[in-house]
Amino acid sequence: MILEFEAAFQEHLDELVRIRIAAMRDSLTKVGRFDPDRARERFASEFNPEYTRFINFGGLRVGFVVVKPEAGGLKLDHLYIEPDYQGRGIGGKVLQTIFNTADQLRLPVLVTALRDSESNSFYKRHGFKYQDETEWDINYIRMASTH
Repeated sequence: MILEFEAAFQEHLDELVRIRIAAMRDSLTKVGRFDPDRARERFASEFNPEYTRFINFGGLRVGFVVVKPEAGGLKLDHLYIEPDYQGRGIGGKVLQTIFNTADQLRLPVLVTALRDSESNSFYKRHGFKYQDETEWDINYIRMASTH
């Protein structure tokens, strides 16, 4: 499986929001918080193209990832895969790329997952450990590998 990463720019905002909404629809609906306008507004207010990369698989944009430097670590701020491409190992490959960078820099990776979302088991399966939680989210950390 060959994945490629492509820089995202301000003009890609609509496409990024569309992918985010498609990927999050089921999880947000399950907790009664699906609101496409709010999702767009929230993402747009924090959007920084410098840290945003499309995930390309087979020449198609199938998702995107946002990794930002954060005090003493890397923050996996967003990782969304189009629903038709979920369950194919793409997300795991993206995480491995992030982990390789984090391990070289000897930095932990932090991520937040929506409570009751399937992403919680995905992150735990890939080595993230529970850190704490808020009303809507659960925070995880993956320490840098020492080998």
